[in-house]
Amino acid sequence: MIYRETGQFKTSYRLDQSIFPIAQDRWAMYLLAAVAYLIIPAVANEYWLQAILIPFLVFAMAALGLNLLTGYAGQLSLGTGAFMAVGAYAAYKLTTAFPAAPILLVFIAAGLVTAVVGIIFGLPSLRIKGLYLAVATLAAQFFLIWLFNRVGWFYNYNPSGTITAPPRTFLGIMITGPEATATVRYLVALTFVLVFALLAKNMVRSQIGRTWMAIRDMDIAAEIIGIRPLTTKLSAFAISSFYCGVSGALFMFIWLGSVETIAFDITVSFEVLFMVIIGGMGSILGSIIGAGFITLMPIFLTNAPHWIGLEMPVDLAKELEAIIFGGLIIFFLIVEPHGLARLWQIGKEKLRRWPFPY
Repeated sequence: MIYRETGQFKTSYRLDQSIFPIAQDRWAMYLLAAVAYLIIPAVANEYWLQAILIPFLVFAMAALGLNLLTGYAGQLSLGTGAFMAVGAYAAYKLTTAFPAAPILLVFIAAGLVTAVVGIIFGLPSLRIKGLYLAVATLAAQFFLIWLFNRVGWFYNYNPSGTITAPPRTFLGIMITGPEATATVRYLVALTFVLVFALLAKNMVRSQIGRTWMAIRDMDIAAEIIGIRPLTTKLSAFAISSFYCGVSGALFMFIWLGSVETIAFDITVSFEVLFMVIIGGMGSILGSIIGAGFITLMPIFLTNAPHWIGLEMPVDLAKELEAIIFGGLIIFFLIVEPHGLARLWQIGKEKLRRWPFPY
């Protein structure tokens, strides 16, 4: 009875086209934002912020980018980790070359650099698609990681080969570096994810989003009705790479602080792809839900034996964690192939029609 829209009349086109047309959804988003910005920083300790919430937000940004490319535009990519590496190394070079540049603008600039790289590696999508395109992006994954590992200019010829985030402030607040608190870094990552999630939601409802979905559903028919595959596919690669580049910059500057190329290997690309598949292809909310599932579920499986008083060797616990985690992924894919976002949507529809759901 709480989730009803009776009496909520839409008297203008703006209200009819709003992201949250039901008042309960809007108030729920306001409450969630208040909890995220006010309650969590006040009650969460450094472990929760540093080891759980910040990586969740970083991977949510990457999942948003991949979902725009794969879920909405239908272009399969296995190079997400490489594009995140481009963003991290681009942000590192920009901060060291221009120390006075605002760090938040550096993150945006790193995303723009990654967008250019994404366009270059997106050119094969004009001729190939499906698994062949996935193999092409997989080649980008190996090439870019090899490039960052072999060319010393990218890591300023550091003998260890690592890149470290220098301390930078924004409006007098320490954002990066050892002195930056976990609370500040969490709020920065949260703001980036919130802003870019809203931008992505509006983007997929606009003309460019409709052209992406037309190419995804049937590219030949889309071309017949006047949609240009060249600009449509390359725009999807550019915007998706931009999101992944910003995620890579947050990965290095906001979360870890110091990384090597091994941090962006092929396993990262598969993890982000699993986030999109489990959360829901073609769903902005699904990207965030999938990132939360992939990030939080291993932590739950690691600590669950201790909660019930079961002691086991560390190696056995890790193996069981991998087995259970893989089984849960297969279970969700069988029960609901459209992802967890679809389950959430079905639940909302049943609540709207309660007590006579169908």
